[in-house]
Amino acid sequence: MQGSGRTPPAVTCAVLAGGQSRRMGVDKAFLELGGRPLIQWTLEALAGIGQEIIIIANDRQRYAGLGVRVEPDILPGYGALGGIYTALARASCARVLVVACDMPFLSRPLLRYLVGLSSQFDAVVPRLPDGVEPLHAVYTKACLDPIRRALARGEKRIISFFADICLRYVEPAEIAVFDPEFRSFMNLNTPADLEAIRKLLEPPAAEAPAEGAVHDQRYLQQGQDGH
Repeated sequence: MQGSGRTPPAVTCAVLAGGQSRRMGVDKAFLELGGRPLIQWTLEALAGIGQEIIIIANDRQRYAGLGVRVEPDILPGYGALGGIYTALARASCARVLVVACDMPFLSRPLLRYLVGLSSQFDAVVPRLPDGVEPLHAVYTKACLDPIRRALARGEKRIISFFADICLRYVEPAEIAVFDPEFRSFMNLNTPADLEAIRKLLEPPAAEAPAEGAVHDQRYLQQGQDGH
């Protein structure tokens, strides 16, 4: 996959694809959306954002044909927090942009903005009115020890180590500059979510002309035919 031609920053982009998709009932990464598997949407959005892309997933064979490195969980059973830990441990770069595999409307300008902020903090995490978005965020390897300590305590919540790091929240007003409708954070957890997102991708139906306009059009056509 080719980027935009600019030199990418020293960032690893990591896609967390190890979830069990219980509510969806199938592997979300390979759900078809607009004729492409969902994981392909994610990889295309990340192309050129950093210097490498990796997928965190335990089934290496399933993702083998995508042309990116696949890393299984170092500590299985710890959910997304364990996935972030694996991404940081296996990344070639000190900064890691982490996204979930089920976010089809990722905004490349917004991702670049997060990456641009990340050189001064241990983590950069969007914060929306209904809570933080830790699976659309940048973490540095400085988070490894705090995450390890949280896991040792039996924690599985991603935010469990936030109090131990230098954290920069990205507020809604900042996000709206790049993504006014906050579509970047739409994800697929249920079949209803999938259906809603498919509807968003449908082209708008052509508006039928008003009855008077149809009459006028016919009148004009008749006039043209008479010449």
